[in-house]
Amino acid sequence: MLKAFIVDDEPLARDELKYLLLRSKRIEIVGEADCIEDAIQQILDRKPHLVFLDIELAEDSGLQLAEQIRALEPSPAIIFATAYDEYALKAFELDAVDYILKPFDELRIQQTLDKIFSLKTIGGIETQSDTRSYKMEQTGKIPLLVEERIALVDIPAIVYVGSAEGKTLIKTMEQEYKTGEPLVTVEKKLSHDSFVRVHRSFLVNLQHISEIEPWFNSTYNLIMKDGSKVPVSRTYVKELKQRLGF
Repeated sequence: MLKAFIVDDEPLARDELKYLLLRSKRIEIVGEADCIEDAIQQILDRKPHLVFLDIELAEDSGLQLAEQIRALEPSPAIIFATAYDEYALKAFELDAVDYILKPFDELRIQQTLDKIFSLKTIGGIETQSDTRSYKMEQTGKIPLLVEERIALVDIPAIVYVGSAEGKTLIKTMEQEYKTGEPLVTVEKKLSHDSFVRVHRSFLVNLQHISEIEPWFNSTYNLIMKDGSKVPVSRTYVKELKQRLGF
């Protein structure tokens, strides 16, 4: 679990961001501050991996603090969390990992965390999707942001994952989940031997295929164990044949 520090002179904004980060179950909050002087001393003492940093502080500039943070060794990753979009270019010149605008959106926070965990190192430590994948394999579950909650879905029970109408649908043998997380994000979470991409809009669990139905133009339909029918586009036919040996 990565350690995070929050710098913002608005107590309500700090509380909201802290709440969303803790809901992810992936971040530990090790401190917070409302000015540069307090922030830099606590960051030195507590050595967070991430610093969520507002730009317009009461008497200071978050950009100045970012320059001081960059000089630390190891240097924590910086994520600007601000109400102002005009500083984005300068923020990325300071090697910020991301730039989040207020008011905070839970899906946007999750996307930032996905980006962070896709990096090889953060704040001087190896993070990694590898570690997350190991944990998911051990628990047999993946976390999905569904409306106002995080659902833990059993990986072996997933029949297929598809995208439609701006949502990603995760179909299990007994239930359906709809999430705003992009299909590609869910696919990364399912870096598991049982899952294969069969269409630009579908992943399937090989363990739940019951029949393969030839279709037109050398394509196929997959009949899944729950009765669902999933198309296989020509682009992915070769890989599917290799995986299933036909």
